[in-house]
Amino acid sequence: MTRVLVTGADGQVARAVSERLLGEGYEVTALSLRYHTEHPADRVLIGDTTSVADVARALEGADAVAHFAAIPHPSLGTPYEVFRVNTDSTFNVLSQAGERGIRRAVIASSINAIGYPNNPHDVMPPRFPLDEAVAPDIADAYSLSKLVDERTAAFAHRRWGVDVIALRFPLVKWPHVLREVQEEVRADPSRMSREGWSYITMADAARAVQYALETTRSGAHAIGVSAKDILLDELSADLVRRYAPGVPLLAPVSGNGTLVDTHLARVILGFEARESVHDGSATPEPAYRGEQRV
Repeated sequence: MTRVLVTGADGQVARAVSERLLGEGYEVTALSLRYHTEHPADRVLIGDTTSVADVARALEGADAVAHFAAIPHPSLGTPYEVFRVNTDSTFNVLSQAGERGIRRAVIASSINAIGYPNNPHDVMPPRFPLDEAVAPDIADAYSLSKLVDERTAAFAHRRWGVDVIALRFPLVKWPHVLREVQEEVRADPSRMSREGWSYITMADAARAVQYALETTRSGAHAIGVSAKDILLDELSADLVRRYAPGVPLLAPVSGNGTLVDTHLARVILGFEARESVHDGSATPEPAYRGEQRV
């Protein structure tokens, strides 16, 4: 594996992924609708992941795919637009990759694939820690699109033998933004209760993508990732009791430990988060593009 196509390449996570892959010796093709700042990839293309022609051009010479192109929140379009763009893009990218014989892909799924964080109804997840087997309760188009994307990954593996890792990301931001969100959530911890106050730093998220590209495990897998702790500096068990009453905590959690089960990430990817927003270990956003906020 030499060249990786990164879609949605102007987004913050995709840029961080691109930079990590380049630093690890990979060649990167970047595909995005637009670019707000110069992109570091050696092959930079403007195009739409819902376009057959644009994706075909971007896949030339690619050995693997890291797919991030999406409308990233249900508020950023009509329900139809969000669902159509996200699922169309994923099917287009994975089907063309499969038809070309590309055998490795990573797609950006989300903790929202279980449906609870953005659910407009007063529902809580059935248990903590959250794992990949939690039964979804979906009532927004973004969450539905992410669950469908995971099924598209399973289809691509079954149809063409593409091995796909769908990473279920929680909140992913650079550390200065995480600290801003942290202050907001401290004022009202119920805001993130349905996702277990989970987060991951940008550098750890990019490393998870690299590990997902490099794993030799076959199949299509949805895998949750998270920092080892929660965003708040309170005891996780106390927060569950106060803000998710009645939701069972099925495994012991020490201190402010994560409420996301990351067992599959460790077993399948060999990945564990290294950074925390609490101890100064988080890699800061590169200063040369500090104004870029996509």
